[in-house]
Amino acid sequence: MAKMLKFNRYFTRPGHDVLGQAERKKIAIKGFDGPIEAPMRWSQTAVEVAAQKYFRKRGVGPHAGSETSVFQLLHRVVESIARAGAWQGYFNDSATEQAFKDELSHILLHQMGSFNSPVYFNVGIFPEYQIAGHGENYYFDRTSEKVLELNTAYVHPQASACFIQSVKDDLVSIFDLLKSEAKLFKYGSGTGTNFSSLRAKGEPLEGGGESTGLISYLEIFDKAAQAIKSGGTTRRAAKMVVVDADHPEILEFIRWKMDEERKARVLMAAGFSGGMDGEAFRSVSGQNSNNSVRVTDEFMKRVRENGDWQLRARRGGHVTATIPAAQLWQEIARAAWECADPGLQFHDTIQRWHFCPRSGPIRASNPCSEFMFLDDSACNLASINLVKFMGPDGFDWKAFAQTVRILLIAQDILVDYASYPTADIARNSHHFRPLGLGYANLGGLLMRLGIPYESEEAILWTQKITAGLHALALEVSQDLAEAFGPFAGWDLNRAAGLEVIDRHFQAWRETRQSVPLIDETFQSVLKRAPNTGFRNAQVTLIAPTGTIGLFMDCDTLGIEPEFSLVKTKTLAGGGALRMQNRALHESLLRLGYTGSEIAEIERYVSEKGTVAGAPQFKREHLKIFDTAIAPKDCPERRVTAMGHLKIMAAAQPFLSGAISKTVNLPQSTTIEEIKSVYEQAWQMGLKSVAVYRDGSKSVQPLCAEC
Repeated sequence: MAKMLKFNRYFTRPGHDVLGQAERKKIAIKGFDGPIEAPMRWSQTAVEVAAQKYFRKRGVGPHAGSETSVFQLLHRVVESIARAGAWQGYFNDSATEQAFKDELSHILLHQMGSFNSPVYFNVGIFPEYQIAGHGENYYFDRTSEKVLELNTAYVHPQASACFIQSVKDDLVSIFDLLKSEAKLFKYGSGTGTNFSSLRAKGEPLEGGGESTGLISYLEIFDKAAQAIKSGGTTRRAAKMVVVDADHPEILEFIRWKMDEERKARVLMAAGFSGGMDGEAFRSVSGQNSNNSVRVTDEFMKRVRENGDWQLRARRGGHVTATIPAAQLWQEIARAAWECADPGLQFHDTIQRWHFCPRSGPIRASNPCSEFMFLDDSACNLASINLVKFMGPDGFDWKAFAQTVRILLIAQDILVDYASYPTADIARNSHHFRPLGLGYANLGGLLMRLGIPYESEEAILWTQKITAGLHALALEVSQDLAEAFGPFAGWDLNRAAGLEVIDRHFQAWRETRQSVPLIDETFQSVLKRAPNTGFRNAQVTLIAPTGTIGLFMDCDTLGIEPEFSLVKTKTLAGGGALRMQNRALHESLLRLGYTGSEIAEIERYVSEKGTVAGAPQFKREHLKIFDTAIAPKDCPERRVTAMGHLKIMAAAQPFLSGAISKTVNLPQSTTIEEIKSVYEQAWQMGLKSVAVYRDGSKSVQPLCAEC
């Protein structure tokens, strides 16, 4: 180790048992014999998420039962990560290790940040409960500097949520991928693959005969995903399918999910049960993945110019068909209008911001499109709850910086502590060490501040928070590089990496904002970069934070605005959760409403789902409470498509990866308007985009009540 990793306490003091001395309460949770022990300030929803989704259900304690306390869960995660950090050399003594444990415990206990779900599913199961499990994964052994195979599941647990896997055009590779996908789903992770290498239907096979085609194999993968629950629970498997726009079966791919959903509607009309797990949807294919078309700048130009577009064979690359680019564009928009798929990934934009272009192109993403990196790579995610850093004196940048530091160090520890489904992913994870630190609750923060999501002030806040996150994460990665050396591909990609870092800084300067911590951190990063390099090939992205957002008691998820002030979430495995926005109360207080006025407004919102028309409510404040989906009686009270895109464009220049975000659209949206959204996303420099027209799917997991 060239230089010891710097580490200081900020939230805690020596000798204070963060988890042991925390205030606690008992909560009754359905499915558990006794009450669940939980932190005093956690909501019923957060505790239910922890208990139902994350508690180890078997093999715990003297009676081999379930975990029964949120503190048990947090303890096994923190202790295991710290123990792994100690044997990897992250701490110079036991006092430093204890400080790390205390700071991380504080962050998790106070819901300031959270790891991705596989950490809670899998980390600590072996050291805490001596459950080794049965597995067939791989990990990088730092002693021998080799990838080794495991026959256990939890000694080196699967800790990353996001995987990108490659596939070759041969049966062995196809079914190897099927096997590794199954392993990922089993332990709670998601995976994405670009399937464009597979030959189209009718292309010749080397041994004679013809290929059955891309779609025939995608149907096999779809059924496998349907059969396997994620993390051994009722979570649905998460999967992304990417196909390049020049594949001979691209039109069939675009129409695939749409056509299959039409079949499901017919089955429901005939009396078969609906719902995510109903008979109708179990009977059709294509419903268990997010689908994206990978388009180039050249394709987008052909669309604008009404030019032709060539489809090319996978073997030999000869032209198999020439079609109007506008026809393909129309089909993409029509399918998205009807069933929300496919989304788009903008190939050339992604490559322009690629930190490691000499190591290979970026061809695919994880299921939600925020992790974009080399094939056969993995990323463990963590997200910061922005609301926790807003106090009476403004945004607490020092607390934010410490949270970034602790979480990123913990994520880097997880890279070599974890295991992976293939040897290639284990090797690439060790050598490139991509991390995905992001944030949640931006919409909740803006609402509490009295700032409309669709405003210039919201754009400025998004820019400075995301720029601050990225600059601070880069700084931590530099410190890690000084201690352990830069990632293995740094020297090969040094020139491109330095150029990308400079572009991040220039994007910050172009905002014409000045925050001393951000300014100074970016300048320091630029100055040190040629000498230190970076420990991680990626550090930031914005994840959807679905389950962990509820776990952190976030009002809004990821970078999204509030979906609806009152909403119902349909749960995988049955049941529904009614949720009312909690930011409303604090926002009304900040805006100067009295206690009695607030109580009256909140009662109205609970009944009507909107502040529009509420007694005592001032009309000039309406825009602050606009949501992704408008209340049925107030169609104008929604965030517009351009409002969604502007916030994404404000964040994108300050991220290593991309943004998981849905542009929510009203049911009245036309196909032409979806085309416009997709084209504007490309023009604004986004790496990917997805839309959802309200009510377009037969099954909708989240809906407004009113």
